[in-house]
Amino acid sequence: MSDQTQSQDQLISNKMPKGIPYIIGNELAERFSYYGMKTILVVFMTQYIMSRQGTVDPMTDADATTWYHLFSMANYFFPILGAILSDVLWGKYKTIITLSVVYVLGHVALAVDDTRLGLSIGLTLIAMGSGGIKPCVSAHVGDQFQKTNKHLLEKIFGYFYFAINLGAAGSSLLTPVLLDRYGPHLAFGVPGFLMLVATVVFFMGRKVFIAVPPVGWKQYKGDVFSPQGKKAIVNLSIMYVFIAVFWSLFDQTGSSWVLQAEQMDKWVNLGFVKFELLSSQIQAINPILIMIFIPLFTSYLYPALNRMFHLTMLRKIVIGMFIAGFSFAILAVAQIQVINGGTPSILWQFFAYLILTAAEVMVSITGLEFSYTQAPNSMKSFVMGLWLLSVALGNLITAQVSSRLQDFITIGTPTYFWFYAILMFVTAIAFVLVARRYREESYIQNRAEKPKPLGFGAAELEPVAADNK
Repeated sequence: MSDQTQSQDQLISNKMPKGIPYIIGNELAERFSYYGMKTILVVFMTQYIMSRQGTVDPMTDADATTWYHLFSMANYFFPILGAILSDVLWGKYKTIITLSVVYVLGHVALAVDDTRLGLSIGLTLIAMGSGGIKPCVSAHVGDQFQKTNKHLLEKIFGYFYFAINLGAAGSSLLTPVLLDRYGPHLAFGVPGFLMLVATVVFFMGRKVFIAVPPVGWKQYKGDVFSPQGKKAIVNLSIMYVFIAVFWSLFDQTGSSWVLQAEQMDKWVNLGFVKFELLSSQIQAINPILIMIFIPLFTSYLYPALNRMFHLTMLRKIVIGMFIAGFSFAILAVAQIQVINGGTPSILWQFFAYLILTAAEVMVSITGLEFSYTQAPNSMKSFVMGLWLLSVALGNLITAQVSSRLQDFITIGTPTYFWFYAILMFVTAIAFVLVARRYREESYIQNRAEKPKPLGFGAAELEPVAADNK
C-alpha cells in the first residue's frame, strides 16, 4: 500500500460523520426539556399540585416518591416498544421524529393542567415519547460509524453523554427557579419549548443522517431467535438485572435525595460568595460533575487503571457499582443527624453526588457502549431497549419499596439509606461472579458507501456483511 493510500485511509478513519452535530444538538435540547421537567416533579407534587376545585392538593412524600419512580419506570419501559417499532417497521429516524411529537404534547399537558389529571396525561405522553426514542437515539449514534472509524465510538458516546449532562445541568438550575417564582405553568412550559427545539434540530439533519432501514418482522424474528440473537438477549438480560439495582439507587437523586435536602441547611458559603440553593437545585451538581469527570476519566483515570490491570468495559461497570453504595452510606450518616434534631449542611449531599457521579460515568456511559457493541446489527435498538429496561426495573424496585415496605423501610430514616447501600454492595459482589463468565462480542455496522433516499428525507445505507470483530 502506498504512503498516499495509507494517508487517505487515516484521514477517513478519523473523520467524524456529518450527522453527529445534529444528534448531539438534539440530545442537548431534549435532555434540557426532560430533566427540567423531572427535576421539579417531586416538589410540584408535594407543594403545588391543584385539585379540580382549584385548591392546593399536595401529595405525601411516600405518594410523590411512588409516582416519581412509576413515571421513571414507564419512561424506561417504553424503549423496548420503541425499539421494536424502529427495528421492524419505521427505522430509527422515523421513530424518533414521530414519537418526538408525542413527547411535545406531553409537555403541553403538564404546562396547561396542574391537576392530577394533567399530571397523569402529561407524564404518560412524555413516557411514551421520551421512552420510545431513547434506544433509537443512542443506536442512531452508533449507526453513523463504519469499520474505518469505529474507534471513535468511545469518544462520541462521551460527547453524547456530555450533551445530556450539559442540558441537565442548565435545566436543573433554571426550572426550580421558574417554579418558585412563576409557578408550574411556565416551569413546565419552558422544557416543552426546548423539546420542540430538539425536534426541529433533529429534522434539520435529515439530509446527512445515515439511517439503517428496518428489517421487517420476518427477518427480525429470525434474527432475534437466531443463536446469536438468543445468546445476546439471554446474556445481557442477566447482567441488566444486576445493573438495575444501580439505577434503583441513582434515580433517587430526584426523589429521596430531594426530600432529604428539604431538611438540610441549604446555604453554601464559598468565602467570596454565599447563596442558598433550592432543594431540587442540588441535582444540578450531578451533570456538572459528569462534564468534568468524562474527560478526566477518559484521559487520565482509565489509562492509569489500565496500566495496573486490563480495564475492560465490564470491569468499569463493576467498579462503578461498588462505588455507588458509598454515596448512600454518606446520606445515611447525614440522616442520623437529622433524626437527632440537627440540620446538616447540604455539602453532605455534594460529597454523595461526587461518589455517585463517578459511579455513573463507569456504569452508564460504559453500559451504552457495551450494549451497542454486544448487539447483532439488526437488533441494535432492541438491545438498547433492554439496557433501558434495566432502568425501568430499578425504578420499579424503588417504587415497590416506597409503597409496600414503608412501615419497615421508611423514607426519611437512616435505615432507608442503609438498606440501599447494603443492597448495592451485595449486588456488586454477585455481579462480579456473573461478569467473569461473560464473553464479549463486537458488532459494528459495515455498510455500502452509497446512500439512497429514505422517508422524511433521510439517507439510507443498506447493511452488508456484519463485522463482528
